[in-house]
Amino acid sequence: MAGAARLCVTNQKGGVGKTTVAINLAGALNELGRNVLFVDLDPQGNATEGLGLLEAYDAEPPSLLDALVEPTAVELEDLISTHPEMDVITSNVDMNAAESTLVQEPDGETRLDALLDRLEATGEYDVTVVDCSPHLGLLTDNALYATENLVIPALAEPTSKRSLELLFDYVGALEMDHDVTIEPQALVANRIENTRAATEMLEWFDEALPDVPLYRVRKRVALQRAFASGKSVFAVEEETDMSAVFMAMAEQVDEQLPRQEIPA
Repeated sequence: MAGAARLCVTNQKGGVGKTTVAINLAGALNELGRNVLFVDLDPQGNATEGLGLLEAYDAEPPSLLDALVEPTAVELEDLISTHPEMDVITSNVDMNAAESTLVQEPDGETRLDALLDRLEATGEYDVTVVDCSPHLGLLTDNALYATENLVIPALAEPTSKRSLELLFDYVGALEMDHDVTIEPQALVANRIENTRAATEMLEWFDEALPDVPLYRVRKRVALQRAFASGKSVFAVEEETDMSAVFMAMAEQVDEQLPRQEIPA
């Protein structure tokens, strides 16, 4: 039985607007008519806040961490928060202990995969978007292993060269360890400003990753205001030209992402 398509949004470099990209990509997929499940795997809970669900961050158990430690012990409906654009598994303050807890568990890097299998077996979701923490570790391992597809936000500045090299080295090692293939589905040059350095980096992105679609998201206050309102840019009245970029990305991702095979 085919389940939802899956992807994660990740870059171990902080400050690249990763969560904004994740939320607006999920919002665009919703605009395409897809039923979206959004998973905030970041212990900081930035996406939980950016989707207007901050109260869930301090909520009592069961939490996402409980479900990762013992995926079958938590009722699925207890994990889901509703949002006008998507269902959300929020982060929680307990997730700060996730790395130290999961490292003690057998197959601790595959627990998210087992949880998504259960959620997607309900048939309610067409696509799952996982927002990762801004560093490489066991939680990012879980996201990469479970989704096998990644969207990479990066700033149009020279520091992105090193961060992308580190990310692809890390992904390559994970592929070898677990005998999986992880495909980059999109590179998002984010918060682009009109500078010579930005132009040069955009050229470098094209040359370094010619087979990965590049999407150019320019710096817009409207994106920040949508985040502050707890929605994607597709669910607010203020219009922005960057909506078209996220929609193009969603259309490409929706067409390319394979569906997961869920046991019947």
